[in-house]
Amino acid sequence: MKDVALLRYSRQIMLPEMDVVGQQKLLNATVLIVGLGGLGCPAAMYLAAAGVGHLVLADDDTVEVTNLQRQIAHSHADLGQSKVESVCTTLQGLNPDVKFTLLNKRMLGDDLDSTIKSVNLVLDATDNFATRFAINRSCVKHRIPLVSGAAIRMEGQVAVFDAGNHSSPCYQCLYQEGEELDTSCASNGVMAPIVGIIGSVQAMEAIKMIVGIGESLCGRLLLLDAKHMQWREMKLPRDPYCRLCGKE
Repeated sequence: MKDVALLRYSRQIMLPEMDVVGQQKLLNATVLIVGLGGLGCPAAMYLAAAGVGHLVLADDDTVEVTNLQRQIAHSHADLGQSKVESVCTTLQGLNPDVKFTLLNKRMLGDDLDSTIKSVNLVLDATDNFATRFAINRSCVKHRIPLVSGAAIRMEGQVAVFDAGNHSSPCYQCLYQEGEELDTSCASNGVMAPIVGIIGSVQAMEAIKMIVGIGESLCGRLLLLDAKHMQWREMKLPRDPYCRLCGKE
């Protein structure tokens, strides 16, 4: 690791759980972030700043004025620009040493499957169930860890699904495909800081999984009620009858 990198990441390297070895794991990692809205923006910013070596950014949308209330990696000057390009510009300003791959398209089918197969971890920051289920299926297939987050109104949730862990549930253990709700901010509204809180937790969980430190949220669902600022935790066991990952 070069001297400039040692200086840049010195405050993390000081942590005994991280050290130089842990930082090098981050530098060697490739993370796919699907969705560069309210959750994806803060998550991407923290992962880039923390030193994840390669970030694959996927989103098919462009920056609109209604995004600017909460999607903090975009600015007024980015209106009309693709979100992947807007976020990439912001992240390059934070850390020019990170490698970026930009996917300005909706990630489904073979594109999604081949991309997930090539990364170390996936961070799901999308707002629709079809994409979430597709991401989950591919992560289970290729045994890639998945950090899932959601936020709406003044509520949020985070979970980690580790397909390489035989006791881990998958996203479909939590939600059944076909039981879809409208979870978009356009239909329900959202308070700006809630997505920042949840996106930051997603980034923290991703770093922990990559480096192998602490206890991940695998097997647990973390719920935030920001209106009363209360956190709740629920056990999330693997469903033996899950149609995707169950054994029965």
